[in-house]
Amino acid sequence: MSYRYIGNKSRLLRPIVDRIGGIVKKGAVVADLMCGTASVSEALRVAGYRVVASDMMSYAFHHACIRLKLDRPPIFAAVSKDGYLGVLKHLESLPSTFGHFFREYSPEGQPNNGERPRMYFSPENAASIDAITQQINEWRSLGKITDLENSLLRHDLVLAANRVANIAGTYGHYRSTWSKSSLTQLTLRPSTFLWGISTDHDVYQGQAEDLAQSISADLCYIDPPYMKRQYAANYHIIETIARGDAPEAVGVSGLRPWRDQYSDFCSKVRVRDSFRKIIGGMQCQTFLISYSEDGLLSKEELMQLFSEFGRVDFERLIHQRFKSNVGGEGGTVEEYLFKITK
Repeated sequence: MSYRYIGNKSRLLRPIVDRIGGIVKKGAVVADLMCGTASVSEALRVAGYRVVASDMMSYAFHHACIRLKLDRPPIFAAVSKDGYLGVLKHLESLPSTFGHFFREYSPEGQPNNGERPRMYFSPENAASIDAITQQINEWRSLGKITDLENSLLRHDLVLAANRVANIAGTYGHYRSTWSKSSLTQLTLRPSTFLWGISTDHDVYQGQAEDLAQSISADLCYIDPPYMKRQYAANYHIIETIARGDAPEAVGVSGLRPWRDQYSDFCSKVRVRDSFRKIIGGMQCQTFLISYSEDGLLSKEELMQLFSEFGRVDFERLIHQRFKSNVGGEGGTVEEYLFKITK
């Protein structure tokens, strides 16, 4: 499972897990407080750690639940005689529903705020998203699917929508012309599962600064936002899919109201206090913090900040810079790793 995501660490999994392995033994509790797509969390699960993952975004919560808490597909006993694959087949075969996504995010819709029709999805795919969302919501409201079954279907729909979204990298705006992939039919691909690997992990949703006060771990891995771009704004559409709601679509791009998921890590004024709340308030003696050289704070500023809490060890990793489909700097970028020992 993967998609283009600002700060995604898929290409750095091996060195990150190796560094963690040099600090704590297998079986230790490792927290991943801002897990995003949960690629690091899943790698830690495979490596034999007990993982506590969290994120404030709903789609990230669903991704983490699937990557950490399932080792086989749930049975969907209340809605299908043919299990998980039968549910996906049923959802794909639903007749089109001309709802929120069709109205707000397809060129045949008429946005409620009077803006010109948007081109995030083809009319057919937008209507499919509406139909599938409506069915999942109905099952959920009737208690016919469990929490994990709900997370799995939302997870699968987010990935399916992302494959056909007419975007250049994030959902901050849509493309003015159709990409080839956006004109293909939306399909729900079955998720893969890590059969036989422990599912004894915890997943939470909320602000990392708040959750850290009640989490205890042997090591805490922190991969915070490092730029001014807010994830809640740049991934507003998959957040709506993950929630299954129909919020007001604001402005030309149709952003959902997102201030409730504002991250102080995207503010140069507030980021230091956020780090202090987590490191100072969490029951954990060792922290491994990943931060980009493109970030709001320099290496020197971070060293000064982290030194308030104890010994700081530093190293650099090289990887590819995030680049949208239509531009951006590209090339390589240094990733800073800070180990803090209280």
